[in-house]
Amino acid sequence: MKKIGSPFVPLAWLAGVVVLDQLSKALVMASFRLYELKPVIPGFFNLTYLTNTGAAFGMLAGEESVWRQAFFVGVALVALVIMCLSYREFRKQGRLFGHAIGMIAGGAVGNLIDRLRFGAVVDFLDFYLKGYHWPAFNVADSAITVGVGLFLLASWLAPDGKKSVLE
Repeated sequence: MKKIGSPFVPLAWLAGVVVLDQLSKALVMASFRLYELKPVIPGFFNLTYLTNTGAAFGMLAGEESVWRQAFFVGVALVALVIMCLSYREFRKQGRLFGHAIGMIAGGAVGNLIDRLRFGAVVDFLDFYLKGYHWPAFNVADSAITVGVGLFLLASWLAPDGKKSVLE
């Protein structure tokens, strides 16, 4: 018999990601001035304090503030509802889906908290190499990215729902 993932797995990921995300952002905001930069690995990685009013890579950052905020809050809430509703079905396909959904939801909630509190998302992880500079990001963004990767991996490993993923 196939083991079905526990509903506590995504909730644990959600809570863990939100706590780590919010604590890391609070530490950065308490330790840095806005736009301040501290090299950690010269030529590769800095810690900084930036805010992003847009989406990934600053998309929609130039739009009117009230509508942009309403849009991002609405999208986050719709995504969270969809994840909650779809979890029932996905958890039947294997445990990896629960981990993935929990990470994605935790990241969404972490960034949603920033939007509601500050009107922008706090970013602080800054990677670059030679002339290429990756846009700054945060723990919530990382959790969303890893969660989506796990979700895609789980989908690939169990495309027909018959294979068990990480029993």
